[in-house]
Amino acid sequence: MSLAPTASAIAAAVRSGEVRASEVLEACLEAVEQVEGQLGCFVTLTPELARAQAEAVDAQVAAGAPLGPLAGVPVAVKDNLCTAGVPTTCSSRILASWRPPYDATAVARLVAAGAVVVGKTNLDEFAMGSSTETSAFGPTRNPYDPSRVPGGSSGGSAAVVAAGAVPLALGTDTGGSIRQPAALCGVVGLKPTYGAVSRYGLIAFASSLDQVGPLAQTVGDAAALLDAIAGHDPMDSTSLPEGVLPCHRALDRGVAGLRIGLVRELVEAEGIEPGVRRRVEDAAEALAAAGAAVEPISVPELALGLPAYYLIAPAEASSNLARYDGVRYGLRVDGADVEEMQARTRAAGFGPEVKRRILLGTYALSAGYYDAYYAQAQRVRTLIVRAFERAYEQADLLLGATTPTTAFPLGAKVEDPLAMYLSDVFTIPTNLAGHPALSVPFGTDEAGLPVGVQLLAPALAEPSLVAAGAVLERAAPALPPPPVAASWRLGVPR
Repeated sequence: MSLAPTASAIAAAVRSGEVRASEVLEACLEAVEQVEGQLGCFVTLTPELARAQAEAVDAQVAAGAPLGPLAGVPVAVKDNLCTAGVPTTCSSRILASWRPPYDATAVARLVAAGAVVVGKTNLDEFAMGSSTETSAFGPTRNPYDPSRVPGGSSGGSAAVVAAGAVPLALGTDTGGSIRQPAALCGVVGLKPTYGAVSRYGLIAFASSLDQVGPLAQTVGDAAALLDAIAGHDPMDSTSLPEGVLPCHRALDRGVAGLRIGLVRELVEAEGIEPGVRRRVEDAAEALAAAGAAVEPISVPELALGLPAYYLIAPAEASSNLARYDGVRYGLRVDGADVEEMQARTRAAGFGPEVKRRILLGTYALSAGYYDAYYAQAQRVRTLIVRAFERAYEQADLLLGATTPTTAFPLGAKVEDPLAMYLSDVFTIPTNLAGHPALSVPFGTDEAGLPVGVQLLAPALAEPSLVAAGAVLERAAPALPPPPVAASWRLGVPR
C-alpha cells in the first residue's frame, strides 16, 4: 500500500511530459473513491471541473507555454472557501444549496499555479469545532483509526491527505484548525502569518483570527502551496503589503545557529499525554543535534489564551453570522412575519455548536457586559502578544506540542464543550498574536496514533519555520501507512 506521490514529484513529471495532468487526475479520483466511503472527507467532489483544469494544463504543456509551480497537482479545498459555481456550504444546512459566483483568492491562485481542484472537504460547521463532528453532512473519520476523530475544523482536508488520496489540501486556521487536525492525522499543517494569505472569498468565522493555509504530506509540499497562494491582495483589507518571502528556498537551510525555546507551557501542561510529551522532547533533541541551541523557556501568559479566545471568536462569529437572515442567500424558512421567518431559518439552518457560539458572542457584546467580557478579552490578547514579543527576544523559534492528546474517539467530547475546546489550548495563542506556526508529524504514541510537534515563529518568519520543520521531518520516526489508505496507480516517484 502506497501513499500519493508528492506534489513536487507530480509537478516535475507533468512539466517534463513524463505524465499528463489528466492521467494524474484520474489516478487521484480513483484513490479518492477507495477511501471516501470509509472516511467521509468530502462534501462535494468536482470531477468535471477538475478534468477541465487538467486538460488546460495538458494544453499548456503541448504548446510549450510556461507552467505554474503546481502544474497538474490535485488539491482538495476546505468547503468554507468560495468556488465559482460549486456549492460552498461551510458544512451547514443554512448554505447547503448556495453556489458562489466567484472564487476565493486562494483558490484562484491555486488554479493559476496549475493545481487541479478535485473537491470541497468536510469541516466542522462554519469551522466551529475540533473534531469535524459538527458538520451537517456527517463526521469525517481518522485514517489511522476510523473510530476516532481526524481533528477539526479542517478534518476533511487533513484526513484526505493522510489517507494518501490527494497530495495537498487547503484548510483554515482560526484557533488551530489546520495544525490540530494535521497533528491528529499525521500530516504537515502550516498556519501562516495573519494577512499573509488573502481571506477574500473565505466565509468568515472570526475575522481577526481566520487564516488560510496548507495541509500536505511533506514540509516541502506545504511550502510550495504556501508560496502559490500567499501575497498581497487588494480585495482583502487585512492583506499584508509586504508578503512572505518564498519558503521553498529555506528547505535546506538547516537550523545551525538558531535559538529554539522549548516552551514549558506547551510541554508540561496539565492534561498532556506522556506519549505526546516524549515526542516533543525527542524533537528538541533532534533540533539540538542539527546545530540549534535549544533551551527551556516559559511563557505563562499562554494559559490565558483559551478563555480570551472563547470570548473574542464567538463575539466576532455572532456578528459575521448575522448575515444569514433568510433574505439574501441560503436557506429560508417562511414565517408569519420577518422576525418569525428569521428565527425559523436560523433554528433550522444552524447546528447546536454554532448556536452555542452565537449566544456566547452576543452575550459578550451586549450592553452591560461588553467591558467585562469582550473588552477584557482584548486586553488579555494584548498581554499574549507582548509575551510572545519577549519570548522572541530570547529565541528565534518556539517548540511545543501541537495538541495535548492524540486522536480521541468519535463522540467522546461532543457532550462536553469544555473538553472539546481544550483540544486547541496549545494552538490558540498563535492565532491571537497573528503569528505563523507549523505542525510536523513526529512519530506515534504507544497506541500507534500520530503525534504532531509544533514550531512557532514571529510574524513573517515562515521561511525559518520551514527550515526547522524540514530538519524535524528528516529526523522523525517513520509513520506507518494508515489502515485506511489509497493505492495510487501512477508511475510518478514518491
